[in-house]
Amino acid sequence: MQWTSILAIYFLIWVMSAFVMLPFGVRTSEEAGIEHVPGQAESAPAEFRPARLVIRATLIAAVLTSLFVLNYEYGWITPVDINPFPEPPS
Repeated sequence: MQWTSILAIYFLIWVMSAFVMLPFGVRTSEEAGIEHVPGQAESAPAEFRPARLVIRATLIAAVLTSLFVLNYEYGWITPVDINPFPEPPS
């Protein structure tokens, strides 16, 4: 597998993991015990910490990309293994 393909797969997995990680660890103003800002939605986060999100997404994407590349090289799971419609016996 070429390094550019690995980089593209890493980027896609990073974006997906960042979006999946967005709701975790979020606390509203009420949960954090902070005064509510007028005009702010009640469900809005009290603090947004993008550095923490970037670090988590980077670690998760590195692990998942490594597993993907290793599976590609060694063929642990193939499309035949996950086929929901196997060939019927003759």
